[in-house]
Amino acid sequence: MNPRELIASLLLDEEFGKRLEKIIREDLRMSIRDFARRTGISESTIYKLISGKREPNLKTLKKIALGIEEIMSRREIFIAVIASRAVLNALTIYEIEIDRKRIAVREYSANSFEEAIISAIRAERDGARAIVCAPILSPTIEKIVSVPIVTILPKEDLFRAIETAAKKVASR
Repeated sequence: MNPRELIASLLLDEEFGKRLEKIIREDLRMSIRDFARRTGISESTIYKLISGKREPNLKTLKKIALGIEEIMSRREIFIAVIASRAVLNALTIYEIEIDRKRIAVREYSANSFEEAIISAIRAERDGARAIVCAPILSPTIEKIVSVPIVTILPKEDLFRAIETAAKKVASR
């Protein structure tokens, strides 16, 4: 679907919240947090809309529509970070610039080895240009996906790992 069709389907659906969540997670392949950040709508507002505890006002609808359109029209180059929710909550950068190329950072939460493998496959399918993950995962994930894998080493912080991945992406 193109952005306008998605927006129309959202507005015409009797279950606005469920449709919004489906668009965010499946069509845009984003987390609620990423969508909130990109649209300027608070995460709590989006969760209230999804749960049906709040009806969208005109201003919020406009932000959602413009956000969907902007996100879909500008499919970004991104690096996937696969980690536990606790690690992802500490993530403070969502975009990095290397050699004048802006590279986004997307979160893929995983709480088990199996979830991490699924997240790696999903990240590659979503278009990730590199994956940052824990050392225990990287040997297995390297066998499954074809994008560069960068390991988060205990002595390195997450930013350095993302920067390394971005340099690999920028040099391709």
